[in-house]
This record gives sequence, C-alpha cells and structure tokens, in this order.
Amino acid sequence: MEALLKEEHYTPHLEGKPNMLVCKNLKKVYPTPKGEYVVLDDLQLKIRQGEFVSIIGHSGCGKSTLLTMIAGLNPISGGNIQVDGAPIIGAGPDRAVVFQSPSLLPWLTALENVMIGVKQVFPKATKAEKIEICKYYLDKVGLGNDFDKRATSLSQGMQQRVGIARAFALKPKILLLDEPFGMLDSLTRGELQDVLLEIWQKEKITAVAITHDVDESIFLADRVIMMTSGPHAKIGDELFIPFKRPRNRRDVLEHPEYYDYRGYLIDFLNH
Repeated sequence: MEALLKEEHYTPHLEGKPNMLVCKNLKKVYPTPKGEYVVLDDLQLKIRQGEFVSIIGHSGCGKSTLLTMIAGLNPISGGNIQVDGAPIIGAGPDRAVVFQSPSLLPWLTALENVMIGVKQVFPKATKAEKIEICKYYLDKVGLGNDFDKRATSLSQGMQQRVGIARAFALKPKILLLDEPFGMLDSLTRGELQDVLLEIWQKEKITAVAITHDVDESIFLADRVIMMTSGPHAKIGDELFIPFKRPRNRRDVLEHPEYYDYRGYLIDFLNH
C-alpha cells in the first residue's frame, strides 16, 4: 500500500504540468471570547494544472474554511495562496465555486442564471455568443430542454446542474466544489458525479472537491488529501489514485485495488 502514496502514480495527463494552486504556511484564526481559535495552521498544499484533488476529513477540521480561503471569500490569517503564480486578492472569476446549495436567483431562468457570470467574464462577446456559451454548458449538464425554466420550477438536482454549468461557463483556472452533491439522493448524486467528470475531462480545469464521501473522493480524484482534525488542522496524508481516465464507475468499483484505497482512507478517518 505504501507504493500507492508515491507521486509517480499520478495519471499521465498530469505529467510535466506546473503547479496551478499553491498554499504556503497557510493559517486561519478566528477570535473567540476565550482567545484565538486556530482552525488551520502551517498548511502546505500544491496542486498541479489539470489535477483533480479531493479533500476529506472529519467535520470541523477546516475543509470548507480552506476552500473559501482559496475562493477569496474568507480572509487569510497567515501564509499565502497563489493561483497560477499570482497571489489571490479577494474573489475572482478565475476561481469558480459550486456550493452544496446552488444559490440560484429564483426569479431567473436557468439560462439567465448562467448568463450573470458569462456577462462578467466575456464582456466583449456578442449577445449571441454569450447565449451560445450558456446553452452549451447547460446542454452538457443535461438541461438542453430547460433553458427557459425558472429556477423555482427546477428540482434540487436540476438546480445543481445549473450551478455546475454556471461554474464551467466562467472558464475558470480552478473549479472549487464544496460538497456539491451532499444534499442529493444517492441516484442523483451518482448521475451528477458522472456529469461533472464528463465535462471536467473535456475542460481539463484544475479542480478541488470537498467531500465526506470516501467513495466519491476516490471516483473523482487523481489524489485524495486527508486533513487532520482541528484545531491546528493541516494536511495529514495523501493518496494517489492511478485509475485511468476517462473513468467508468463499474471499472473503478471492480478494480482489484479499489478496496485497498477505500480501506486506507477509512483507517485514516478512524484514527
């Protein structure tokens, strides 16, 4: 099992790729009536261009805090975060976020919700070009016949599809996923995992996914990052997942080493 932890088990699409995301000496502190509470401390993380990384850990270990810091939505207490060699300064369209709740504007249609970001990222595009971008990604997530449906008329799973389309339509450098399937039933969850991977495989965007689901973390990722429990949480271990891409769920589950990977992650979480 030790061999599975080594970097040479990266999948071929990452060979020779530079780092897209670097977190160095990262720290997050919250003031409390009893003094400072250190959520993250001296956290080091490097993610390559085009890599898909899953992050797992116990509730409260700071996974979502880390993600919102990368997104620029949560101030950094110490250290720094660089995206494509430049330090982040607040939120920006180079980092698209898909949250557990899609947070759509309910009075707008699926297309109009995607269009909000497209207008900001492609200000010089014609109206027809912007509409084409929105329709392309909505079609990719399976909503090709639902462009004009208002968000309020969409199921929770369909709303999350809009959220995924909206994120990819921004053409970001990094896709940030904060338990995007956590509120969905198991069937819908599996369907959207497949949808996400299909689009990601084409776009090759660097992706970071927070999840509580060990099986999901293995199925999606090139590498699974395991965080220690807080306070003073940091990266505790990592596991490289060498399954070939594009991935087929059945092939992954039937791989002779799949349960070795799964057991390794569960053992980490149980200690």
